[in-house]
Order: sequence, then C-alpha cells, then structure tokens
Amino acid sequence: MNENQIKLTAISIPDLAKLLKHAGSAHASEDAIRQDIEKGAPVNHDGTINLVHYAAWLIKEVGIDAN
Repeated sequence: MNENQIKLTAISIPDLAKLLKHAGSAHASEDAIRQDIEKGAPVNHDGTINLVHYAAWLIKEVGIDAN
C-alpha cells in the first residue's frame, strides 16, 4: 500500500478530519470527532476510526435527533 493511501477501516483522528474536510464536511474537525467519540462514536482498539462504522453512527445520531 502506498504511504499516501488511507486505510478506511483504521483512520487516525487527524486524517479523518482532513478526509472529511476535503469531502466538504462542515462538521469535520479533530475536536468535533473527539466529541463524537465521547458521545459514543465507535473507535477501534488502537484508537483509529473505521469510516464506515463512524458514518453509520452519524446517520443513526441524526435519526435520533430528528425524532
């Protein structure tokens, strides 16, 4: 794997913030991601984040807020 590639199942918080900002997210910041983790967002055992699991958690949270 190229050193510039990101493993979507194990992204560091800084890399996730950069990735989400690059994709146009207004929510994306290291602090916002850490706050999400404090609220229960899933984290891998090594402290990295699985993008698919995080996205699913965010969708679930939006659904909870909408009800």
